Amino acid sequence: MGKFEFGGEDSMRLDDYDKDIKVRDKGRGSSGFGGGGGMLALLVNFLPFLLRRKLGWGTILLIGAGAFFLYNSGGLGFLSGSSGEQTATAGSSNPDEVCTLDATRKEVCDTFSSVNNTWERLFQQNNSRYQEPTLNFFTDRNSSACGAAQAAMGPFYCPADKGVYLDTSFFGDLERRMGAGGDFARSYVIAHEVGHHIQTITGVSDQVRSQQARSSKANGNALQVRMELQADCYAGVWAGLNANRIEQGDIEEGMRAANAIGDDNIMKSAGRRPVPESFTHGTSQQRMRWLRKGIQTRDPSACDTFSTNQL
Repeated sequence: MGKFEFGGEDSMRLDDYDKDIKVRDKGRGSSGFGGGGGMLALLVNFLPFLLRRKLGWGTILLIGAGAFFLYNSGGLGFLSGSSGEQTATAGSSNPDEVCTLDATRKEVCDTFSSVNNTWERLFQQNNSRYQEPTLNFFTDRNSSACGAAQAAMGPFYCPADKGVYLDTSFFGDLERRMGAGGDFARSYVIAHEVGHHIQTITGVSDQVRSQQARSSKANGNALQVRMELQADCYAGVWAGLNANRIEQGDIEEGMRAANAIGDDNIMKSAGRRPVPESFTHGTSQQRMRWLRKGIQTRDPSACDTFSTNQL
């Protein structure tokens, strides 16, 4: 799969990334899975890990799609990354080397920097210090403090090392396979993962995981849905506070992405009947509703998905 790039006059008007952005290129590593059996190994080995709620929404989207593909066609190479992509020096943390490798990375770094700057201002307003996460690019497969990183997982946040992990080939799959392209859709992905970072540094993640450890599977899933919807809302807060940077049609791109990765939509796309007790990220309507709420209110306190009966 070749690099997925974009450009044009309709892109969001984000400032260039900060020169002190925390970013790293992890390159292409080895995680023990590869070749034709990569996706199958992912499904078998990572499902228990996914249910421990360590990864982001991209994981469920692509593994759900991959499961359907494997079951129906016997394919084993679904969503594998390109082995011929150019990469920066593995291990590099120089933003000008890592972020300017291609247009996609540049956009990701600009978004990541904007999201962090927004949260830093919000924390300062509450006399708190913001702890910036690290943006980790990788190609095909590598590792994180939470375990293996695989392109087929989609972007994810690892609380153990406070890092956002991304293989940019995901964005091409998001557009081609789910019909959810556009610069704001991509920015929504990044802002959502940083939303999980906010939950980690504010203690919400620990509280939820403690409750999940004492809950039934269904109740644990319900708690995870609230976690994911809050991260969607936090992504919306960033967008709302940067409304002057958003072009016409951007919000529709974000809503289209939120709709595409709702649990009910994913299950229907896979030919399965939606089972609410198994949802871990929320329905399409819920995801769009909370993203929209964040955009409209511009207030993180409005993102309290844990104190409402109406998701």
